[in-house]
Amino acid sequence: MNLVTPAEHPFAHFVRILGKGKRGARAMTREEAREAMGMLLDGKVEDTQLGAFLMLLRHKEENAEELAGFTEAFRQRNQAPEISVDLDWPSYAGKKRHLPWYLLAAKALADSGVRILLHGGGAHTAGRVYSEQLLELLDIPLCRDWQQVATALDERRLAFIPLGAWAPQLQRMIDLRNTLGLRSPIHSLARILNPLGARCGLQSIFHPGYQAVHREASQLLGDHAVVIKGEGGEIEVNPDGTCHLYGTTDGQAWDEEWPALSALRHVKPESLDANQLVAVWRGEAEDAYGHLAIRSTMALALHGLGMSREQAFTEADRIWAARQISS
Repeated sequence: MNLVTPAEHPFAHFVRILGKGKRGARAMTREEAREAMGMLLDGKVEDTQLGAFLMLLRHKEENAEELAGFTEAFRQRNQAPEISVDLDWPSYAGKKRHLPWYLLAAKALADSGVRILLHGGGAHTAGRVYSEQLLELLDIPLCRDWQQVATALDERRLAFIPLGAWAPQLQRMIDLRNTLGLRSPIHSLARILNPLGARCGLQSIFHPGYQAVHREASQLLGDHAVVIKGEGGEIEVNPDGTCHLYGTTDGQAWDEEWPALSALRHVKPESLDANQLVAVWRGEAEDAYGHLAIRSTMALALHGLGMSREQAFTEADRIWAARQISS
């Protein structure tokens, strides 16, 4: 019989903060969140602690201070070189109701000279179409390291890099989704990280209330960001409804309400055929919903880069008309 009390694991403190019952549990401070994520990223946590921590945090729902602390822990360890980027474009949700028209918006913007970094966490939920699955079809460079990203951005102004290539610890946490049965807060965190320090970070958060939390976290970090409730959780403006922009610039929060572009809702397609994206890009097919989604998403990105809403829509139309349809 062991009569010596074993030492408590250092990470147990953070599990206890979140899980100490209805009266004892609380949110972490920004500093505590930074330390906890640092231990996760450094591999100093047992698997049982990781699962417990992620699910307790999911149940409580992460706040802005925690997201900011997590992001700071990542940025302190970020090994990415200096690469010039205009837009950080996270893509982690996947689409199930409509095709991912945002990919055509990104391609057209890149054709015009806007440097865009796309990144995602893989096809983690059945029944959805993910960016990674369409890269080859749409001729979007898939990069496996930062050097390939730099080359793709210089040559094409557009690059996609999987989360696992630059933050394998976070990818492992996302991959626990089918083991734990729920998405973890890492799905939200990945949208804020902006690993190359782009001029503007675009974020799409589907669940109501979280948009303001993400905006506040980016504000705490001093980032320039625009957060929306994108269609299906991706950075894509739904032209059938109003779009609220939650922005933060130079430490100041701002809000805008963009009206719907269509008076009537479009009928959801019975199935998603990715070849329709290629046909629309080449001008071989028309898609009323798709065209409006592309136009408004391009305008959102241009607005994030400093244009007024009116200027952004005018420029979006010009860029779309001038796209390289052979690519």
